[in-house]
Amino acid sequence: MADIEIGTAKRGRRAYSFDDIAIVPSRRTRDPEEVSTAWQIDAYRFELPVLAAPMDSVMSPETAIQLGRHGGLGVLDLEGLWTRYEHPEKLLDEVASIEGPHATKRLQEIYAEPIKAELITARLKQVREAGVTVAGALSPQRTKQFADAVVDAGVDLFVIRGTTVSAEHVSGQTEPLNLKEFIYELDVPVIVGGCATYQAALHLMRTGAAGVLVGFGGGAAHTTRSVLGIAVPMASAVADVAAARRDYLDESGGRYVHVIADGSIGRSGDIAKAVACGADAVMIGSPFARAVEAPGRGFHWGAEAWHPDLPRGERVDIGTVGDLEAVLFGPSSVPDGTMNLIGALRRAMATTGYTDLKEFQRVEVVVG
Repeated sequence: MADIEIGTAKRGRRAYSFDDIAIVPSRRTRDPEEVSTAWQIDAYRFELPVLAAPMDSVMSPETAIQLGRHGGLGVLDLEGLWTRYEHPEKLLDEVASIEGPHATKRLQEIYAEPIKAELITARLKQVREAGVTVAGALSPQRTKQFADAVVDAGVDLFVIRGTTVSAEHVSGQTEPLNLKEFIYELDVPVIVGGCATYQAALHLMRTGAAGVLVGFGGGAAHTTRSVLGIAVPMASAVADVAAARRDYLDESGGRYVHVIADGSIGRSGDIAKAVACGADAVMIGSPFARAVEAPGRGFHWGAEAWHPDLPRGERVDIGTVGDLEAVLFGPSSVPDGTMNLIGALRRAMATTGYTDLKEFQRVEVVVG
């Protein structure tokens, strides 16, 4: 793809967001009931290609259990309020009631409480005892410190998630996490990210990760673009990482690494477009934060919102639209794509004639 001249001394590649593209109908259509939205990563099969983002406004142990019973995967934030406080419910109520200008400072104060390994064990055990797949997320900075507690608690999928995760982190202050060595020694599959470029994704795939999260700075509660000036439009990012998956499949002699779109997915159409660009599944936050059971009480925020030195997110008021089951399966009472996410994905696949997600990755898209 040709670069565009930004100025005499700088050129850049044009990139596209999900809003910039659309899926093209084909000559064949199907009944939505004949469409499968199932996918499998390592030994774990899910009926829904959705992971809930590890955010305190989205996932509690109870909502992770509910999503698991519906066929998705809830990922707990193992650095959040549920692993800092024995009973965080009152604090969640407080976060929902803070006056706007004071929200960031109060979040920083609340999240200053240390993480407790015994609470990591307790929260993951609660999910495991419910009989659903167990997933928890740590940042790269805290993975070494708490990895043993996570594994000993019986986690099924280990998620290492940050705004950006590199296989080549360089530090003169501390010894960085050696992802390849860590993943090799771990007994459970690892999903790692985010990343947003072909080369970064290829390096993460070479570490042995089972899945790669794609996204940088595009979440509903992120301000990374305005604070750091860094962002990559998601349609192009997912397509680039899907290309890395294809090339790594050849390089490794047949090892398939799953691509999981993580960011800028606020409505059902974004899920369909993410798969159309090459994603195997999506990690979503704000759509689940709109469920009445969500711990955020109609508010949404991520880990970036309470960074002690440089917050790159905010607590946003997104309201609620219905219970978790209605958000996933309907019936929808709104026409904006925030409810019946799976029904909409099924209909998009059926309208274009595809019966499963792998086939749907080949659908034609246009820019317009």
